[in-house]
Amino acid sequence: MQYRPLGRTGLSVSEIGYGAWGIGGQYWIGAQEDESVQALHRAIELGVNFIDTARGYGESERIVGQVVREYPRDSIYVATKVPPANLTWPAAPGVPADVTFPGKHIRESLETSLAVSGLDAFDVVQFHVWLDEWIGQGNWLETIAALKQEGKIRFFGVSIHDYKPDSVLKLVRSGDVDTVQLIYNAFHLTPEEELLPACAEHGAGVIVRVPLDEGGLTGTLTAQTTFPEGDWRNGYFGGDRLSQVEQRVDALLADTGVERERLPEVALRYVLDAPEVSTVIPGMRTVRNVERNAAVSDGVRLSDELRTALRRHRWERNFYEAP
Repeated sequence: MQYRPLGRTGLSVSEIGYGAWGIGGQYWIGAQEDESVQALHRAIELGVNFIDTARGYGESERIVGQVVREYPRDSIYVATKVPPANLTWPAAPGVPADVTFPGKHIRESLETSLAVSGLDAFDVVQFHVWLDEWIGQGNWLETIAALKQEGKIRFFGVSIHDYKPDSVLKLVRSGDVDTVQLIYNAFHLTPEEELLPACAEHGAGVIVRVPLDEGGLTGTLTAQTTFPEGDWRNGYFGGDRLSQVEQRVDALLADTGVERERLPEVALRYVLDAPEVSTVIPGMRTVRNVERNAAVSDGVRLSDELRTALRRHRWERNFYEAP
């Protein structure tokens, strides 16, 4: 396992982190707790030292805390998220910060997360949505400073919920944020234009989620793919989106010469090739997926030719909007 600095925090985090949304059992139907616990243990054995969860991920915080407490506390870094008080994802422009992230709500959410997880503090606490218009509004910044002073959190971050990376540029340039979590993958390249360079310039750690396009870049989804009833992917891949994914992936494979079974590995390597990236957090619900993803952190980079070929298949769209 290779490690990288998490921005200016002083933390050294594994290139492959653990995205713990899927193990919560609320949105990804089919997660089994015993299997999730085994996967978490295996990830830690393989050198994964960064785990990302959230208050809104069902049982995820509890499961993560249960596992992490079995190890020396300073050996694993845990990040969680505070949901917006109005429970609106993505954030709605024009709604002020004292409605989305009032100080009282931030503190209460964090206290709940600490109690559920059994942890004394979180290494990173992130707002689960963000809009730059909130800079200078409300008391969220003072609340974060107080929580740091109290030792309940070490660093503050924001998570960009949708495919609009420029929505956090002003915050990054203000220096008030330690980490940024964003969607970035071989289809969605917009972060390369302004956000990744800004994070590098201002020392913000970069946490990448959705590196496999929620399964689109695994090469396994087709127009006939079905998901369990109640699984959030039924909406995410609604309409003709599965057909679009299948066509795009087939074209990418034909053009690049990448074998279908290697596509997840290549997609992860594409993201890791960006020097601004601190850690990538694919969802991993099984030991098999943990082992496959962790193996990608071996220092090997894609050739310039392959990166150029992959970029020809850029596909910008927002799957959080209705199909």
